[in-house]
Amino acid sequence: MVAYGVEAEPLVSMYTDFDADSRSQGVPPRNEPAIREWVDGLLDDGRNVVVFHDDRPVGHAVLVPVDDGSAELAIFVHPEYQSAGIGTRLIEVLLGHGQAEGIEHVWLAVSQRNHVAMRVYRSVGFETRLREHAEIEMELDL
Repeated sequence: MVAYGVEAEPLVSMYTDFDADSRSQGVPPRNEPAIREWVDGLLDDGRNVVVFHDDRPVGHAVLVPVDDGSAELAIFVHPEYQSAGIGTRLIEVLLGHGQAEGIEHVWLAVSQRNHVAMRVYRSVGFETRLREHAEIEMELDL
């Protein structure tokens, strides 16, 4: 698992493998040009961590700074690698990087139906903050 910088192409390839069940809240986008634009934005604006298996990215987490000391977290694990503990470890490593860079508060939005993700988020310390429609916002002070 590494802090990730410049190469968009491996992530674009990973995200093109995601099926409809692996997408939530419109991300990752559905077509390759939109995926490429989205990944470029995450790499430009966010703090990224990627986990590889056999030189292939299988998980990606990003903190996107929002304002003073705050960032939004997004995490994606390739469908073939879900339920292997990768998501939890990605979040732990990413939060460590964020804290080292001065991020003090992290939040995310998750579908109320995504019980697995909510369990992972709670296991690393996130708490439910606000319920809106089909999404729950969660937050964590670092």
